[in-house]
Amino acid sequence: MHEEILLPVFGLPVHTALMIYIIIGLAIFSLIVGNGFKLVPGKLQSLLELVAVTFMDMVEENMGHNGKKYFPFILTIAVYIFISNALGLFPGLLPPTANLNTTVGLALVVFFATHVIGIKEHGLKYLKHFIGPVWWLAPLMMPIEIIGHLARPLSLSLRLFGNMMGHEQIVGVLLILMPVAYPLLAVSTALGVLVIFIQAYIFALLSMLYIGAALEEAH
Repeated sequence: MHEEILLPVFGLPVHTALMIYIIIGLAIFSLIVGNGFKLVPGKLQSLLELVAVTFMDMVEENMGHNGKKYFPFILTIAVYIFISNALGLFPGLLPPTANLNTTVGLALVVFFATHVIGIKEHGLKYLKHFIGPVWWLAPLMMPIEIIGHLARPLSLSLRLFGNMMGHEQIVGVLLILMPVAYPLLAVSTALGVLVIFIQAYIFALLSMLYIGAALEEAH
């Protein structure tokens, strides 16, 4: 992937610099929009409220009533990944999620948050999730459960990275073949917009399911 962008990177890796730009941009946007909320919402506020309500319903459906307090965490991840993915649509920018370091970092945040939340909610009883329904199955169930939990960040990171990197590579090849490949580039861009939404949604949904499972009582 071509590692040059129009914005200054200050000696940082491109994906790291773009991540910082996104964080700063979202912080500024939140301050401006948050201070401008009104009782009678305008178009932007209505859109933001629609997104928030939709995600709140998803959180409650997949994580239960106790999952509502983790709604800001889930929505933050979804918005961050969506913005990161969307940068690939703009000339001179690259999606940070097309770099494996970024996706692994995001996946590890979800991985550790899942177990921290599980221990916070249930204490040491959370460990029952790893030993199975009866104690004598523990020697069999514990390795299986540990491997399954360790596979989660691997799956989350590789899925997001593979889709975003694959799209960037396709676009790069089509640009080399221009103008002959213009129709294909248009189709690829349309599919890329779809991928941006789907990958952010899938990452957020799986995060909900993992944390929701940690919130449940072990049987």
